[in-house]
Amino acid sequence: MPWFQGNRVQLAKYAFGFLMRNLSASETTLPVLTLFTKDPCPLCDEAKEVLKPYNTRFILQEVDITLPENSAWYERYKFDIPVFHLNGQFLMMHRVNISKLEQQLLKLEQQGARD
Repeated sequence: MPWFQGNRVQLAKYAFGFLMRNLSASETTLPVLTLFTKDPCPLCDEAKEVLKPYNTRFILQEVDITLPENSAWYERYKFDIPVFHLNGQFLMMHRVNISKLEQQLLKLEQQGARD
C-alpha cells in the first residue's frame, strides 16, 4: 500500500492549497494585455490565436470599442483594431508583433523577479 493512500484527504488538501496559493500569486503578478476589439474583427480573432502560446504570461482583457462606455476608445482606434496595450501602455496595433511582445513580457518578468 503506497504511503499516501491512508492520507489521501490530507494530501488532497495540501495539493489544493498549494495550487491555490501559486495560482493566486501568479495572477497578481501577471501583466494585463488589453485587446481593443469589436465584433466582427477577423484580425482580432487571428491575433488571439497567435497569442495562445503566451496566455500563461499575461491576463488578456478585451475591450469592445463599440460599447457606449468605450466611445473614447472607439474614436481613437476605430480604424486600427486590433490594438494592444500592456499594463495600460500602448504596445502594438493591426497584427501581433511577437518579438515586441516577448521583449516587453521579459522586461516585466525580470522587474518582477527583482522586486
